[in-house]
Amino acid sequence: MTDVTDPTINTASDLVEHPRGTAPGKPGDRGAFGFEITRRLDPTADGLGRGGFRHGRSGVIHTPHGDIRTPAFVPVATQATMKAMLPEQLVDLGAQCTLANAFHLFERPGEDIVDAAGGLGKFMNWHGPTFTDSGGFQVMSLGVGFKKTLAMDVTGLKSDDIIAKGKERLAFVDEDGVTFKSPLNGDVHRFSAEISMGIQHKIGADIMFSFDELTTLMNTRSYQEQSVERTFRWAKRCVAEHRRLTAERLGKPYQALFGVVQGANYEDLRRHAARQIASLDFDGVGIGGAIEKNILGNICAWICDEMPELRPRHVLGIAAVDDIFAGVENGGDTFDCVAPARTARNGAIYTRDGRWNVLRAALKRDFRPLEEGCDCYTCTHYSRAYLHHLLKTREMSGCTLATIHNERFFVRLLDDIRASIDGGYFDEFRDATLARFYANGSRG
Repeated sequence: MTDVTDPTINTASDLVEHPRGTAPGKPGDRGAFGFEITRRLDPTADGLGRGGFRHGRSGVIHTPHGDIRTPAFVPVATQATMKAMLPEQLVDLGAQCTLANAFHLFERPGEDIVDAAGGLGKFMNWHGPTFTDSGGFQVMSLGVGFKKTLAMDVTGLKSDDIIAKGKERLAFVDEDGVTFKSPLNGDVHRFSAEISMGIQHKIGADIMFSFDELTTLMNTRSYQEQSVERTFRWAKRCVAEHRRLTAERLGKPYQALFGVVQGANYEDLRRHAARQIASLDFDGVGIGGAIEKNILGNICAWICDEMPELRPRHVLGIAAVDDIFAGVENGGDTFDCVAPARTARNGAIYTRDGRWNVLRAALKRDFRPLEEGCDCYTCTHYSRAYLHHLLKTREMSGCTLATIHNERFFVRLLDDIRASIDGGYFDEFRDATLARFYANGSRG
């Protein structure tokens, strides 16, 4: 493994220009990517892994553009930007990495432009590690029109033709791939394993995901079984195309490829899918799919039981505070979600004492910071009253300041969880944090 303390090794300031593991005329060196475990959680009588094992751990993911100390929160920069924020502000709030969306960058500005700019990091002036989602999420979100909520409570009818009220189906799945109708202009686009890999290689993120089919919790068991097998067939094609493109695109840094495990709420399907993905030459794993909230930890544990330990695990689309703890305890290393930024723009503020809305009339004359003791730029410079005013008057700076605070909340939460694992006090920290956060019935 590369010695990051070696003064001859590239620092964060020049990794965009000189990423690790690159040489002119040669494929990217796969040795520039790796994962090492720092400390594991002790097993317990109620641990959800086999034999009470708890898969939670701290560690380090090494990438060509720098290291990610895990567990870590990954802010979502869907269109190569975090809405209402600059990359420099993400650095200031402690973000180690960021995630962009392949489908949206394919639509605008186009992967060729990102490639010509020198890749995602250089295009957006982000000097750290980057991820790209494969477009698999759009299989579900455009196909059925549901909100961007993956950990949910669900009861009632199972259906394979479900669609959200008032929505048009914009994605159609077949064996070879998915046909999308663009939500921007109605143009018809085609994604397959090979097309997704081609787009993601040109975008140039350090970590990519294989193209998968994301189902809903309302799909029938029969459809979930078909979807798991289809996702596995697509995964094999992604691995083959990834190898070909890595060998072809000379002088570029190695891009790690994570396979995605689906299977909804079914233990046998999740374990089966995990074994399938583990059998392929992936660098890591994405824990994907719509997940019933009360068994999120179980699902992570089922998957991690079947996966090699030294493959890092990314939990896709999760950011509720209790879900974060359940995910970490049962093996999640990195987490992404749009919720902290999206809710911030609507006035919802995350604090250690729960989530509340700064647009409440009672806060119009409240000159305290959003959260006492918070070290973010917003809390050290501005008051609740000022944020109330900015968001009420729809000033863009209000979205910026609220987003800075919420993103800092989740980055710090994962930093604190990591410290608690390293320090041997995870259980105590989890219990105290959750008791305080949910004491007043917070939705977060």
